[in-house]
Amino acid sequence: MTRVAVKIAYLGDGFSGSQVQPGLRTVEGEVLRALVRTGGGRSEEWFGLRMAGRTDAGVSALGNVASFETAFDDPEAMLDALNAVADGVFFLAWAEVDDDFRPRHARRRVYRYTVPSDGLDIGKARECASLFEGEHDFVRFCRPDGKPTLSSIDSVTIAENGGTMDITFTAGRFLWNMIRRIVPAIAAAASGKADLNEVRSALEGEDRTFGLADAGGLVLLDVEYDDVTFTPRRSPTAERRLAGLRLRNSLERRFLESL
Repeated sequence: MTRVAVKIAYLGDGFSGSQVQPGLRTVEGEVLRALVRTGGGRSEEWFGLRMAGRTDAGVSALGNVASFETAFDDPEAMLDALNAVADGVFFLAWAEVDDDFRPRHARRRVYRYTVPSDGLDIGKARECASLFEGEHDFVRFCRPDGKPTLSSIDSVTIAENGGTMDITFTAGRFLWNMIRRIVPAIAAAASGKADLNEVRSALEGEDRTFGLADAGGLVLLDVEYDDVTFTPRRSPTAERRLAGLRLRNSLERRFLESL
């Protein structure tokens, strides 16, 4: 028996968030289902599944992390088996970890939020984004859940990408709804609907909010650790599933472009 950490990816619109919720389809629930189906009759509890963090309903991931016990001797065979039975979750890479490994205790997390760039001043967006770097009390830019709202963001970067603006956030941890509340402030400053002083005042604690961005624009790009190196696996089973998704996406895009 070995404990492994695995990079997973998923499209958020197919799940009611990542955490298990009775009666709802979630990422954690799908991972557990795949583990049980490939686990030789073992119960859900045997795997000791742990996740790096929760993502809200609609939020996608390219590099979330799950850790669990496995009886597979070959990690690549394990990924192939999981990819063969999973629905909506892709198992991309693996690393052997200690029994006390906690995926929540990451060195940093990287998220990207994408918005249409039409009518936005990218320079203003970058200027506004820089306000959120460093340590602040993000009480006006999160959904309070009893945890301390004093937190730190390492970087917020802006890039144009063919009609969209990609906003990339890097930090050791993020508060609930933190990014989805910061993004509307950046967009408001970039569109001229708010000035930087208004954003700065909210960041300093003034009772002001800028709304909540839609979950569909947010992607968890990666979760990184100091002493864990992941080995990628281009699983044939995952590739077959991806080929079907790419074809469907291409057909939908051609349909929409023809309207």
